[in-house]
Amino acid sequence: MIVSPDCPVPFPVPDAEWDAGNMGCGELVMGLRIRLQPMKPGQILKLTATDAGVPEDLPAWCRLTGHKLFFFHHPEYWIQRRES
Repeated sequence: MIVSPDCPVPFPVPDAEWDAGNMGCGELVMGLRIRLQPMKPGQILKLTATDAGVPEDLPAWCRLTGHKLFFFHHPEYWIQRRES
């Protein structure tokens, strides 16, 4: 389990949820873009993704895109939409 130091406790209710199942990295990233784009800055998406590569790929994608991954325990990931 990985928790960001500024993770709110208790966890907030997510603004959206998506079960991506066993979707691989390429499809997952496209799906995340589509789902995060209409969300307001600071809103939270709870993602469920079971693919074995997600624990390594998703944190890297969040760092590159500026979205904040403030909690994950495979297969659940809590992503906060970036500010801009």
